[in-house]
Amino acid sequence: MSETTLIILVLGLAIILGIIAYNMYQENKYRQQVREQFGHSDKDALMGSKTDFVRDGKSQEQTGVPIRPLRQKDISEPQDDTPAMVQPKDDLFAARVSAAAASKPDIEIEFEDDFTETVIKPELKPAEAAFDFKQMPAPVFSQTKLYGKRKLLLDLQDLTKLELPWFDHRFDYMAYISLSEPQELHAIPRLAGRHRFQIAGCTMDDRFQIAEPIPSVYYQGFIIGLQAISRSGLATTQEIEHFGAQVNSFAEKMNGGLLLTDVETFLNIARPLDELCARVDQTIAMHLVSRGTVSGIELRSAVESLGFELGVDGAFHLPDENGEPLFSIVTLDNAPFTSSLLSSQAYRGFSMLFDITHVPAGEKQFNRFMDLAVKLSSTLGLDLVNDKLEELSTQWLKDVRSYVLARQDEMKKVGIEPGGQLAQRLFS
Repeated sequence: MSETTLIILVLGLAIILGIIAYNMYQENKYRQQVREQFGHSDKDALMGSKTDFVRDGKSQEQTGVPIRPLRQKDISEPQDDTPAMVQPKDDLFAARVSAAAASKPDIEIEFEDDFTETVIKPELKPAEAAFDFKQMPAPVFSQTKLYGKRKLLLDLQDLTKLELPWFDHRFDYMAYISLSEPQELHAIPRLAGRHRFQIAGCTMDDRFQIAEPIPSVYYQGFIIGLQAISRSGLATTQEIEHFGAQVNSFAEKMNGGLLLTDVETFLNIARPLDELCARVDQTIAMHLVSRGTVSGIELRSAVESLGFELGVDGAFHLPDENGEPLFSIVTLDNAPFTSSLLSSQAYRGFSMLFDITHVPAGEKQFNRFMDLAVKLSSTLGLDLVNDKLEELSTQWLKDVRSYVLARQDEMKKVGIEPGGQLAQRLFS
């Protein structure tokens, strides 16, 4: 073999290896982009990858913008600037979906027991042992401040014993104020912070109500609760102390006495509940993709025929009997649906979302979610797939159902009914 031939063979081999390496790089880049686009799905529980949580829009391994941020602007009607903002691009995921559609024969989706390996890893501990809620001692009150030397209208210690429907001592940090004389509330106090608060007032007939600045309504005292647990996470010691200082100023202005719950005692009670909230606050995503495209008009007609309504956040929602969203439908690339785009463009599919904490507990609701997905799949000719574009098996669905029910059972054991009022407060 001549030296020239050997050089040519070496160069050819180097080119082939370079092409293989480039293809591997492109494949890895695609997988990363798909993970970013479908960050809302519960990948660890369902597909064996990392888990993203809804409560704060962050995963355990990364921080960043919320998974699906709520759009405050009403975009259900055409806007002058919507085309530039929401026009979807032919990105790598879209190209991969198209390529997969072109290479696969037209077949009907059938759910058979052809997948024997469980995709959800067994839990290390039983759900019952995941969080041990022990009986905690009664709250300790760290500050009692009296302004002026007049006698208070209400006993501060008696106020701490009241059970009011607007507060839950497991996650509401409480402050109690008793006035020295009846006063009108001229304005709701401005208590700045990232966590919500509520203020209840005791009127002259000894009844408590949500306090409002109403002329001729006089109050004897107030109870203020800071909701320290939400999808923003648990309030820090500094945030709670800042809240206490603001309430302190309000009490001083009203010439009243103040009683604050001990911060550390409260956090010892709140932390286990916050950990449970982080554990259960997840959204299951099921993707319906087309082997070609489906027109926006046809898509809207199909989902609205099943009861979904287009919301101001750019997603379709199926309302429950109280008008609260039950299931949601969003675009594959997280761009909002709008009336103008739905009437003028085609889509490669969409994702159906099941929020574990907001859907009432029970197998019935998950079966309903699946029934709607199958109906839309049949009506629009779409494939039901996971984040890896793999068709769903019966075993996959059984595992997901079991996972959802287990998380909802955890909530019920601590008195938080999925979809109930407490759940609406904690997971909003």
